[in-house]
Order: sequence, then structure tokens, then C-alpha cells
Amino acid sequence: MGKNEKEWQEVRLGDICIINYGKGLIKSKVIKGHIPVYSSSGITNYHNNSLVNSKGIIIGRKGNAGSVFYSKVPFFCIDTTFYITENKNYDLNFLYYNLISLNLTNYITGTAVPGITRRDLYSINTKLPPLEEQKKIASILSSLDDKIELNNRMNKILEEMAQTIFKEWFVNFNFPSEDGKPYKDSGGKMIESELGAIPEGWRIGKLDEIIELFDNKRIPLSNIEREKKKKIYPYYGAASLMDYVDDYIFDGTYVLLGEDGTVIDLKGYPILQYVYGKFWVNNHAHVIKGKNGFNEESLFILLKNLNVRSIVTGAVQPKINQNNLKSLKIIIPDKNLILDYNKISKSIFNKIKFNQIENQKLASIRDTLLPKLMSGEIRVK
Repeated sequence: MGKNEKEWQEVRLGDICIINYGKGLIKSKVIKGHIPVYSSSGITNYHNNSLVNSKGIIIGRKGNAGSVFYSKVPFFCIDTTFYITENKNYDLNFLYYNLISLNLTNYITGTAVPGITRRDLYSINTKLPPLEEQKKIASILSSLDDKIELNNRMNKILEEMAQTIFKEWFVNFNFPSEDGKPYKDSGGKMIESELGAIPEGWRIGKLDEIIELFDNKRIPLSNIEREKKKKIYPYYGAASLMDYVDDYIFDGTYVLLGEDGTVIDLKGYPILQYVYGKFWVNNHAHVIKGKNGFNEESLFILLKNLNVRSIVTGAVQPKINQNNLKSLKIIIPDKNLILDYNKISKSIFNKIKFNQIENQKLASIRDTLLPKLMSGEIRVK
């Protein structure tokens, strides 16, 4: 490394850092705690003991090889990963963004078990600015990520608020009565039903009464087809955003519910996505809108509280078919109460949307700045 501290240095990763192997940790040995456990896919569990007692960088070695994560707290990382800790040659936060900019998936080798070797990582060439400039670059990029993380935490709180109100009104039946008191707790009349006691004026119906399915509009696209398309509009699968494509088949607000593959969580609740704008969906997720008083926001929260394990079929490939979904019995409340809840849920989800849209803009700024800051095209004084 040169003597002029103001100049950027051309270095190999092996010249500046030590890359360590993660450690095996089988699921039965995990003792629940507050220490994040990283695999090559990110945080997969929480343990009561750390492998690394400081902040660090985690790199996917096998599985999701080439992935890069940054832990600000002590952590455990399993044997499908590498990890790096701080030393005097670099700012750890800068190195994290530097590794992201290097696109480590380009260094994956092997066919039977694709992965990245430590030798190949050590041989990668990169540019290293003076330490003070590293810190300033990392500060710019991390300020964007910190705001994204803050918005994500806020959205989690907002959704929990919508959930709390829904459970109080439609599960505990303590919606505001005419005199403003909690209905059930203040002696509101309950009647018996096949799903237990429900408020007078409510009834048992089927999910088909409050949902409209748009599955016939879905069009699956293969990996090869998607590779040919520009990355503009979201492409959703059964459980998550999978890709971006250059066209859309839906425009508006919808609820996606996993149809096959990943359809329920460990407790039997459906895998859901609340989506909006212009997007594409493959044939592994039901595409749903609300009807008869339910908007998409209220429907999303209702489905989050609806155990659907009993309608899942298929041992090898779990599936929720349309007929089973539509025939699921539910409690249908007073319509005016649903309309009141619609206003609350709509307001909450509008705030969630605002934060998500802001996050997309922040991520775009970060992704534009990242290569320019890492190459020295943009200098930070």
C-alpha cells in the first residue's frame, strides 16, 4: 500500500482482511435467545450464544452464495458462510458496501454444490480510499439504509396496530357499542353459532362471499423469458417478489395468497402479500380483491387471522385450491362495522404505502451512488 494517504490504493481483499469460516449449528442445538443466527440467506434464527462478539460482515459461502450481510451486534453465522470483523486496514461499514459493489455471485464456482472459495475471495482486486474517506462514504450509504430500516420498523408497527384493532373488534368482539363501550365486555348480546358465540346480528358465511378471485388473469413466465425483459414492474410468486419484468397484467391494490408451494406458516396461517400499483403475478398465488363491504386492507388483516391449515391439500406439494378457499367458513360481522374498520385500515395502509414508496426511492439513490462512490467517480471531501 502506497505512502500517500490521500490516494486510493489498488489492493486484493487478501491483503487487507481475514475471512473466517462460520460454524455448524444444527437446529436442535439452538437455544432461543437474542443473538441473530445468519445463514447464506440472512437471519434464520436467534440463539443464546454468539460466534462473533462484535459487529461483522457475513458472506454467503454455499446455498445463497455471494450474499452479503452486515450485523451491528454480536452474531452467530453457520458453516454455509464466511465472516469478517474490523481491523486497522479498513472501515468495516465501508468494506460491507464495497463487497456488495463487487457482485460476489460472479465468483461462484462448482456444479454439484455451487459456492465461493476463500481463495477466490482473497484474490479479488478492489480500490481502497484513505480511512477517513472510507468512513465518509460509508456514512452516506448507511444513512440511506438506516432510513429504509426505520421505515420498515415503522411499517411493522403500523401493521401491528391494524392487527390489534381487528382482533379487539372481530375476535374479542369488543368493538365500540352504541354508547362507545366495548361490546362484549359491557354485556353486549351474544348468540350461539357453529363457530362459537358471536355478537347478535352477525352470522356465519363462506369466504366466497367477501372475496373476488382474478386467478384467470395470471400468466407464468420462465426464468429465460424474464431474463429477456427490462426490470420495471414487480413479478410476484407464491410467497414473495421474485423479479421485475417490462410489462404488467394487474393495476391496483390486491391481496396475494399462496396457492401452491409455500402456502402456510408453521402455525397454519396463509402466506400473504399486500400489493399495489402495476405488477405481474405467476400462477402460484391467488389474486384477490374484497367485496360486500370489505376493502383489500381489511381483507388482508382478516386473512392474516384466519387459520387455513384444514384446507391445504397435497403431501409433497402443499396446495390451497380455489374451491377449498372459497368454501372456508368465516364470521361475517355487521356491515357498518366493517365500513368503520375499512376507514381505519385504509389510513394505516396508506402510511405503509408512503413508507414503502419512499424506501424504493432511497434504495434507487443508494444503488446509483454505490458504484460511483466505490470506484472514486464521486469523491467525498
